[in-house]
Amino acid sequence: MKTVKGPTDHVVVVGAGLSGLAAALHLLGAGRRVTVVERAAVPGGRAGVLERGGYRVDTGPTVLTMPHLADEALAAVGDSLAARLELTGLHPAYRAQFADGSRLDVHTAAEAMETEVRRFAGAREAAGYRRLRTWLTDLYTAQMRRFIDTNFDSPFQLLHPDLARLAALGGFGRLDTRIGRFLTDERLRRVFSFQSLYVGLPPARTLAAYAVIAYMDTVAGVYFPSGGMHALPRAMADSAAGAGAVFRWNTTVTRLERALGRVTAVHTADGERIGCDAVVLTPDLPVVHHLLGRAPWRALPLRHAPSAVVLHLGTDRTWDHLAHHTLSFGAAWRNTFREITRGGAVMSDPSLLITRPTAHDPSLAPPGRHLHHVLAPCPNTDTGPGARQWEDLGPRYRDRLIAELERRGLDGLGAAIEEECLVTPADWTRHRHAAGTPFSAAHTFAQTGPFRPRNLVRGLDNAVLAGCGTTPGVGIPTVLISGKLAAARITGIHRRSPLFASAGTAAVPARPRTAQGAAS
Repeated sequence: MKTVKGPTDHVVVVGAGLSGLAAALHLLGAGRRVTVVERAAVPGGRAGVLERGGYRVDTGPTVLTMPHLADEALAAVGDSLAARLELTGLHPAYRAQFADGSRLDVHTAAEAMETEVRRFAGAREAAGYRRLRTWLTDLYTAQMRRFIDTNFDSPFQLLHPDLARLAALGGFGRLDTRIGRFLTDERLRRVFSFQSLYVGLPPARTLAAYAVIAYMDTVAGVYFPSGGMHALPRAMADSAAGAGAVFRWNTTVTRLERALGRVTAVHTADGERIGCDAVVLTPDLPVVHHLLGRAPWRALPLRHAPSAVVLHLGTDRTWDHLAHHTLSFGAAWRNTFREITRGGAVMSDPSLLITRPTAHDPSLAPPGRHLHHVLAPCPNTDTGPGARQWEDLGPRYRDRLIAELERRGLDGLGAAIEEECLVTPADWTRHRHAAGTPFSAAHTFAQTGPFRPRNLVRGLDNAVLAGCGTTPGVGIPTVLISGKLAAARITGIHRRSPLFASAGTAAVPARPRTAQGAAS
């Protein structure tokens, strides 16, 4: 593994998102002095928070998987997630609702899910689920250490027996086809393939290897931290500060000072110069390239994932058929993907993720009130409407979503709204996310593993990248790993993450309890 050259005693981390916080914790654990510079007033980056009318709104991801990776970062400084947060395992992890009126609760326990699949689709599909579960676990095991939790210096690192194992598992086939070998019910196939949206491709064009995300969702488990998702970066920042990190909030880095092929200091908008021996850059790639003064050459330009419209709603009522996470599928499926990845149009028959965090933490809303987050995938601004067009399209699309949700059983939703916040690609663009998407570069084969933008910066001996735009990619687990990989480039220390969470890790709540969906 290549590492940065020269002294690395003081490291400046630009950005206090999850990747920057993970990098800071691993650096602190290796004895480095760390300064974190963050343009916002709070940690989290995409995993931010909005206070409005007594509602505490998570503005970023709402699904937490593989929390032991955050625990690993905290353990680097002798801390633990269990000491900082109360995590609740969600049962069901999701509730899937289909256009034909059927409903499936997605459990992570094998026996519970097998029973549910048998009820939903019969004994043959239940047996197929068992085989699928085994395949997902084998796929995850084959990939995690060699292809996800690793720093690539060359594509030749792929030439390893693990590559043959992945090929033997069908990892280089297509996701939809591979899932179809286990399940014939189209509704079930959606539950195990919708995750391809996270990597920016329809299931029919996504590598089967990305079923590893379905493993994280449907086998490893989904969790929720008391206080909301923003409690996770807050806990990590508090731990880093306790271990000696210095945080500069409300501070924007405007320039990197360089000498003899090294970054010697970062300069901020308020005129401060912060000297450093190495730097970790975690903003989205356009911001990083601006600071570096150039974008690295690529044979093909980066292709970006679809974006999302997110509607945060504070309401005076809720709907009992909603679980903590509810997947509301439209009747269309293949056409939905074509619309948002190729056609440049919003979904005519949308499939939506509805999250109701107050199901397990009522304190996120005023007494008797409820929070609902509605995520609707949409085209990014390269393939669909531009940021300026969304200024007009956004409110109209919001009204369409409200009407569709009411049609799907959330009767009276429009009248129940007390507070709301609409987020569209125009907002992601204002936050300087490329192509108006928070999901960064798509995970095509040419943008995966050693072909993804590298975390070492050519031409600079001591600059490293972290975040969803670099290796290993998009999502909370991979972003946490990216911070660890960035720290390893500086320290030379790369401890492999445990493949599976065990007793005593963050996957075990500090005060264990079972979390049932309100309608379960």
